Amino acid sequence: MSSDATQVYGKKAGGIALVIGLIGLAVAGVGFFQGYNADDPRPLMSWLIGIAFWLSMAVGMLFLTQIWYVFHARWPTIIRRQCEHFFAVFPILFVLFIPLLVVTYTHDNPGLLWKWLNPENVVPGGHGTVADDPLAQWKSPYLNQTFFVVRTVLVFAVFTGLAYILRKMSFDTDKTGNINNTHNARRLSSAGLFLCAVFATVGAIDWFKSLEYHWFSTMYGVWFFAASMRAALSALIIICVILASKGYLKGILKQAHRYDIGCMMLAFTIFWAYISFSQYFIIYNANIPEETFWYNIREKAGWWTISMCLVFGHFLTPFLFLLWYKTKVVAWRTVALASWILVFHVIDLYWNIVPGKLDDGHHGYTVRPFSVEIYDIFAIIGVGGVCIWAFCNSMKKAEPIPVRDPNIVKSLNYTE
Repeated sequence: MSSDATQVYGKKAGGIALVIGLIGLAVAGVGFFQGYNADDPRPLMSWLIGIAFWLSMAVGMLFLTQIWYVFHARWPTIIRRQCEHFFAVFPILFVLFIPLLVVTYTHDNPGLLWKWLNPENVVPGGHGTVADDPLAQWKSPYLNQTFFVVRTVLVFAVFTGLAYILRKMSFDTDKTGNINNTHNARRLSSAGLFLCAVFATVGAIDWFKSLEYHWFSTMYGVWFFAASMRAALSALIIICVILASKGYLKGILKQAHRYDIGCMMLAFTIFWAYISFSQYFIIYNANIPEETFWYNIREKAGWWTISMCLVFGHFLTPFLFLLWYKTKVVAWRTVALASWILVFHVIDLYWNIVPGKLDDGHHGYTVRPFSVEIYDIFAIIGVGGVCIWAFCNSMKKAEPIPVRDPNIVKSLNYTE
């Protein structure tokens, strides 16, 4: 398929994705406003899950791109361009995150989603309100509304800024062939990896972990990094196989590329399991109430089944299948397993975001029960549709592969 024909296909696919995305966002938005008016945080969590799923992919791809630059990896040069197209989603995701920030200023209960934002919120299982809570007081220099909004803006600014610069330098190389762009991208990535690590941790703690602000964990940022890398690698292999089948990367994407992506998927499957188990094991051994309650509530109200799904579905199944060579080189098998991982990545985010303590009115608490809401599905579809549109729109702005990158020949001729 020619470059022009590919762009026409991308434009058509992007248009369809945009329509689907807007419909999904409209339905999820109805739930958002219903939750807003009914003082129910659950539909707001649906919105947050949709953003978190697609943001984690983009963050993972940003990490991957910088890792490849720092280690001077030549083989993924043609794959890197697909990451650069996906970087276009960062500004969109920030815009979609704004309604969650607006709630904290416009709702009668600014802590509708993040309880600590309202001093008058009752502490489930405790005695009194957030204002009377010693832990809330101790964490207040960090957990306060103004600093929270500033941090959110900074997180998206860092992600968007790094992605924009890396994209710009790569696209400029297509036009000028200036090798200094590659050198500068490597230098930027050396510092950018550190910035991404810091701000990915900040975002994960602020948006997910602080939903139960009593909880302590020093490994949560690493969990989000591992989860994001798995999501990014899975999304990348699906994107590349689709583009190869439609002509965009036909004859360019080779078995060797798929194999190495498969090996990285295996590595980060093990790493995700290691981090998740280590976090649990350390908290289990310490047996401190401020830490153990987070896992205790995930053994109630139907969440135990979801926990076991993560153990056997998100770790053991991908781990066993990725040990086989053919899983990593047979395109349909790799795509099937990547899709499986993305489904369980949603469940992992769901498991981290939705369970929580609810005040029972008698100085105790109940646990928010497991349920799959229609707004969860539409939020993921809605945010995803807009993100896919942004990806397809970006495809029109650059060559299908980095044609004048100094490593392009070695990437095109890469073999196992």
